[in-house]
Amino acid sequence: MMERHVLGISGGRDSAALAVYMRQQRPELDIEYFFTDTGKELPEVYEFLGRLEGFLGKPIERLNPDRDFDFWLKEYKDFLPSPQTRWCTRQLKIKPFEAWVKPSVQRGDIVHSYVAIRSDEDYREGYVSGQSNLRVHLPFREAGIDKAGVTELLEAAGVGLPSYYRWRSRSGCTFCFYQQKIEWARLLEEHPDAFEDAKRYEKTALEHGSPFTWSHGESLEQLSRPERLAQIRLDHERRVERLKKKRLINALHDDAIEMDEVYGSAGKMCVTCHK
Repeated sequence: MMERHVLGISGGRDSAALAVYMRQQRPELDIEYFFTDTGKELPEVYEFLGRLEGFLGKPIERLNPDRDFDFWLKEYKDFLPSPQTRWCTRQLKIKPFEAWVKPSVQRGDIVHSYVAIRSDEDYREGYVSGQSNLRVHLPFREAGIDKAGVTELLEAAGVGLPSYYRWRSRSGCTFCFYQQKIEWARLLEEHPDAFEDAKRYEKTALEHGSPFTWSHGESLEQLSRPERLAQIRLDHERRVERLKKKRLINALHDDAIEMDEVYGSAGKMCVTCHK
């Protein structure tokens, strides 16, 4: 019986920090790093993966689903994925991973999967395999490493944060439905072609009776109107200012304000995509 050690990289900071941590703390393990590529990722994600590979000294294996987003969108009758029906996570992330480790699991090998759930994320759960020889480990939770610890790990290793954190709070697909409205507005600014692709998918979905739009309560066509964009930016600025005022009582607090602090994050993301 053999043992494998695997660690999924999402393109976000937590999973990257876990890769750094395992490389430093358990160098004797031959860990296989993998990235499930939907083909709809931000370009900044690929740049960050390259930077992380430089630190790890080994490639991050790309797992591509047998069938792409367009195929599954048709299978789901042009209904967009949403927090209620997260078929994208299942079909484009989880299934490729399961197919990748299936031969080992079927042989009876023990597969250790390391997942980046932090010690300050009590509300989150990792992937449940249902296979006794596919064992999920949560090293950050066991070691008491929180959000600040994750950033410290990446900075100390010289990897740093993904560059998209300048304007967006999460990794994953360009048109992730968990984005805040200000993030859609910024996607339009940063990657207008990707925004137009998302708008095209949405238009087709609505024409086929999909009850969901990418952003809750309005289409991207409505969201991208100049007056609406101005209102979204103003609303966001007001939220940030309110948060800054609350912070004045703590002079030691880091001045940087992140999206999840402004809008909250508990339970609002996929552990497979955004870690």
